[in-house]
Amino acid sequence: MKKIALALLVALLSACTTPAPHLDHSLNARSQSPRVKFIVIHYTVSDLPRSIKILTEQVVSSHYLLTDTDKPKFYVLVDESRQANHAGVSNWKTYTQLNVSSIGIEIVNPGYKDTPEGRLWYPFPQAQIDELIPLLKDIQARYNIAPENILGHNEIAPQRKQDPGPLFPWRQLADAGLIVWPDANRVAAQRAIFEQQVPDAVWFQKKLAQHGYATPNTGVFDEATRNVLIAFQMKYRNTRFDGMPDGETAALLEVLTTPAPAVATPAVATK
Repeated sequence: MKKIALALLVALLSACTTPAPHLDHSLNARSQSPRVKFIVIHYTVSDLPRSIKILTEQVVSSHYLLTDTDKPKFYVLVDESRQANHAGVSNWKTYTQLNVSSIGIEIVNPGYKDTPEGRLWYPFPQAQIDELIPLLKDIQARYNIAPENILGHNEIAPQRKQDPGPLFPWRQLADAGLIVWPDANRVAAQRAIFEQQVPDAVWFQKKLAQHGYATPNTGVFDEATRNVLIAFQMKYRNTRFDGMPDGETAALLEVLTTPAPAVATPAVATK
C-alpha cells in the first residue's frame, strides 16, 4: 500500500513539474536598441529628508537623487533596468509616457519662493553640478543617448512643470559636451533679421514642435503655446522667460532647428 501511495505521489509531482524552456542564445537580432533613450532632470522642491521620504515611500520615484550636502552624493533609488515614475504624462518628439524610456535624476533644490517683489528661484550649488556631469556622461555613453534627449522635466511636460527652473546651468552641460548649444554668431545674424519682423504663431509652433516639444497647432499665441515658449526660454535664454515671442527667441529656435551651412573646403591645386 505504501509503495502504491509513493508511486502516486511521484507521478503527481512529475505531472506538476513544468519543463524548463530550451533557450538558444546563439543568434542575435540586428534591430534592437537600449530601453533608455532619455535623461530627465528634476528639482525636488523639498529639503533632503523630505525628498527621500517622497521618493522612497510615495507613488513618485527616480533612479537617482542628488543631495545638497556639502559633499553631494547620489542615492540610487531605482535600478536603471527598472522603470521609475518620475516623468508622468510626457512627450518629446514622437515619444510619449517617457517613464518607460528614460532615466530620472532628482536634484535636491527648493525650486522657488514667491515674494512681494516676484518669484525668486534658487540656484544650484556648483558642487552639485560637478557631481552631476560625470554621471550624465556615464549614462549618455552607456546608452548612446543623443544630446537633444537630455532634458528638463518642463520640456517634456511644459503645461504642468517648471523644473529644473531657469537657474539650472544648461550651458555648463553644453560646455561638457552633453547637449547642443546654439552658436552665438549664427544667433546674432538671425536675430538681426527676426528683429525686423517677429514670426507669427504658426512659425513658432512649427519650430517648437520640430525641436521636440509637444506644441499646439492652433495658429495663435494661446496659453499652451506660451507655456512651451517659457520652457524653451528657461533653457536657452534664462534672463527673460515670459513666454512672449520675440526676435531673439526666434533666432535661437531657427539656429537649433536648422543645420549649420557646410563650409566649403578649398580645392587643392595639383600639378
